[in-house]
Amino acid sequence: MSWLEITLNTAPERIDSVCAALTARGFADLVIEDQQEFETFLEENRAYWDYIDESLQERLQGLSQVKLYLEDSDKAGLARLEQAARELELPMTLAPLAETDWEESWKENYPPQEIGQTLVVVPCWLADQPTDRKQVILDPGLTFGTGAHPSTQMVMEAMEQVVTPGFRCLDLGSGSGILSITALRLGAARAIGVDIDPKAEDIARENAGYNGFAAPEFTALTGNVTEDKALMTRLAREEYDLVLVNIVADVIIGLAPVLPRFLSPRSTLICSGILDVRLPEVLDALERAGLTVTAVREKEDWRCVQARLAI
Repeated sequence: MSWLEITLNTAPERIDSVCAALTARGFADLVIEDQQEFETFLEENRAYWDYIDESLQERLQGLSQVKLYLEDSDKAGLARLEQAARELELPMTLAPLAETDWEESWKENYPPQEIGQTLVVVPCWLADQPTDRKQVILDPGLTFGTGAHPSTQMVMEAMEQVVTPGFRCLDLGSGSGILSITALRLGAARAIGVDIDPKAEDIARENAGYNGFAAPEFTALTGNVTEDKALMTRLAREEYDLVLVNIVADVIIGLAPVLPRFLSPRSTLICSGILDVRLPEVLDALERAGLTVTAVREKEDWRCVQARLAI
């Protein structure tokens, strides 16, 4: 089956009316690419990232367009769309898409990733491939946390050197559960993953299952430890050998005052997701919270910090 990609260029202030007009004509599956909407989204969700791909920003510069897809054999649909473009006085371009297996082709973007000296992140459909590395098996189609980002890779590399059999691990901002699973794969006895997104809890639990881990080895929870006192109390009852925080600088800074509650003198804290320009702020927050920084890793523009309770 062959498809056509149709693009209608418009102005930012017309995006909503153009989408409404197309929907009224029976074209419901629309892709909106608009710089103004993108920047509004970033501003409203500032706390969740420090870095946006520059090539994406450049591609969206000054852009306001609506895309949709039709089978190339859908002559009636194309005629209706051409009529709509004329009525809306919008330029329209068509581009044929190569025939491919859309349901399977996306998997090509997720090959196994060797990380550190002993680990490999493997998509679940390749879990049966032989390897001499410790497998961290994930379904990368589910959500965030695939091991491709430098911040996650640095944490996993640090964990290779830190985790010993029997460790208890607390993973704050656990996402897909990749770091909790890594801890267990490296010999940890127990890992608890906490995320503010309720969807992450089920996803992390499912990914843990791919690796043969379930409660009580792995526990997934939903909540915000800085606001949920009951969750804070529940987590603080246990002692952890390793605490992981792989999020962004602003969240780490906000968490810093409560992190010592999860640490003992022998515990290690690993924080990542820190853009290089934010590193001084994070170091200052950790030190003010009573922590001593013991190491800083670097990869591209990202930094990963190890710390312990100050003695």
